[in-house]
Amino acid sequence: MTLEAFDTVDLIHAKRDGAVLTTAQIDWLVDAYTRGFVGDEQMAAMAMAIFLNGMSREEIRDLTLAMIASGETMNLSSLSKPTTDKHSTGGVGDKITLPLAPLVASFGVAVPQLSGRGLGHTGGTLDKLEAIPGWRADLSNAELHAQLEAVGAVICAAGAGLAPADKKLYALRDITGTVESIPLIASSIMSKKIAEGTSALVLDVKFGSGAFMSDIADSRELAQTMVRLGTDAGVATTALVTNMNVPLGLAIGNANEVRESVEVLAGGGPADVIELTLALAREMLASAGQPDADVEDALASGRAMDVWRAMITAQDGDPDAVLPTPKEAEVVTADRDGVLVEQQALAFGVAAWRLGAGRARKEDPVQHAAGIDLHVKPGDTVMKGQPLFTMSTDEPARFARALEALEGAYRVGDAGDEVLDGGPLIQDRVTG
Repeated sequence: MTLEAFDTVDLIHAKRDGAVLTTAQIDWLVDAYTRGFVGDEQMAAMAMAIFLNGMSREEIRDLTLAMIASGETMNLSSLSKPTTDKHSTGGVGDKITLPLAPLVASFGVAVPQLSGRGLGHTGGTLDKLEAIPGWRADLSNAELHAQLEAVGAVICAAGAGLAPADKKLYALRDITGTVESIPLIASSIMSKKIAEGTSALVLDVKFGSGAFMSDIADSRELAQTMVRLGTDAGVATTALVTNMNVPLGLAIGNANEVRESVEVLAGGGPADVIELTLALAREMLASAGQPDADVEDALASGRAMDVWRAMITAQDGDPDAVLPTPKEAEVVTADRDGVLVEQQALAFGVAAWRLGAGRARKEDPVQHAAGIDLHVKPGDTVMKGQPLFTMSTDEPARFARALEALEGAYRVGDAGDEVLDGGPLIQDRVTG
């Protein structure tokens, strides 16, 4: 491909004025940007034009395929078992990958979960698992294949070679106000997932105060767009649209979310975490040819826990190790008798981040013991003085800013008051 095939400014003008870009134009643009011929300022202008004018289904498909072509792709066809993967658009307390991957793998299905680190109020799966002493996120392709064959489940860092164009564009969108664009979100997520080489994919697309998109209609549109992209690329793709108005589970952080995940694998844990884990497991196993899999039994019998232990051990972690504990804790209690009617996910995610559980820049460290443990959920009856949640950190100076984030984010009302939880956890299913 010659770098002089198109003029970048002409393409920006075209998209700015609402034109549809051709496959050749998009292929050239992505390739030239990846190689540095198109500058960040030009791609920022293009991203804003896309943000304002959108893209057609064909343009989104072409953008996704061009980003896949910018790097290497994985081939999992040599495995002796079917492959299926899951992707969540992220939320507060979303630790579902941790119990889900070993649960699905316990049915003889390979689950390659290439995950990331947290930024801002949404936690990263790798940050959570790195709370386990010894566990390592970086695996070679050979190690990943061997673990999928032997154990069935891998949660590890994505290699730098997968969709490098997306990596460049994602960083640019983050600083140019173009993150919340359905074509750009969909192509970003799906370019990486299709490049992974899995034959089936289940998406958990969230809406609500703690989600990427607060409006359910936007989340539905994003789900439909990504399902179409997967289907067009030959990947069996379905999506669940799920509620992120309230934190998921009772733990928000890193080490405490690992503890909660292990509780689920041991047959306990919060009802909402169990519900979503089982629902996504059924979707993943159906896509892998096991629509009647008894996922409840796999949890109750300990089969999923056995895979968890093997998965952690294979990546040099100690599944029996004591997890990090915080140096300081502060309990917030109810100021009156009543019913908890509000618990805003975004505010609790920001508070956990300010306590040290997350990072503001990708190079920042996280405190593995920092976070928030909820003691009640919306709809629960509480008494004056009863603990509502506990904040944890290694640096007590962080408590004040965390409490600032939580002002007005939780409320105890009267019996009969409307509970502002956004309704059922799973609100829609999208198929190709």
